[in-house]
Amino acid sequence: MTTHMPILGEKFPKATVQTTHGTKTIPDDYDGKWFVLFSHPADFTPVCTTEFVAFTKKYDTFKKLNIELIGLSVDQVFSHVEWINKIETMFDIKIPFPIIADTADGLSKQLGMIHPGKTQTNTVRAVFVVDPYGTLRLSFFYPQEIGRNMDEILRAIKAMMVTDTYNVATPENWPNNPLLGSDLIMPPADTIDKAISAQEEDECYDWWFCYRGWVNNFDEI
Repeated sequence: MTTHMPILGEKFPKATVQTTHGTKTIPDDYDGKWFVLFSHPADFTPVCTTEFVAFTKKYDTFKKLNIELIGLSVDQVFSHVEWINKIETMFDIKIPFPIIADTADGLSKQLGMIHPGKTQTNTVRAVFVVDPYGTLRLSFFYPQEIGRNMDEILRAIKAMMVTDTYNVATPENWPNNPLLGSDLIMPPADTIDKAISAQEEDECYDWWFCYRGWVNNFDEI
């Protein structure tokens, strides 16, 4: 297995994995959908438990946006099943997404999820976002002791969907930026004529910083 860690814009490496929902081939089984592959250090750990509860509570929102979730850790599938049962009993929820039962030399190593530190077998809290064409679009890495923010993962994917559709950029903390709110940043003009027309068609701070209003149709999701 190659150990080349994919970078943004590359195709996500193909892998056949064992999960709590049976054998799956990534990214082929998710063709036409966005998916979030997220690793957790280990089963039966408190921070990971809070994350699984949070992902479950946000699952319907992910699904409405055509986004699938896939968990992963270096644990056997039997451990995953028992831990899921514990979480579901303790918090009265039903975890709907699969969890990959990986090994230290498997997908975790291939994707660079095992970092030097407290252990050489547990994964850090990695997040890989893959688009409907199997291309890696975003990755996060958090240390083991810091839980992730599900709203930020959703926010980033919504932003990518919008930038893909409209050929624009989004400002800091979009759609709640202090300067622009939910407005979208237009591509900078690369000719004098485009600079002039941009200032006629859009709102601008200057010719290189123009923006356009956008109705946030994600509000209902």
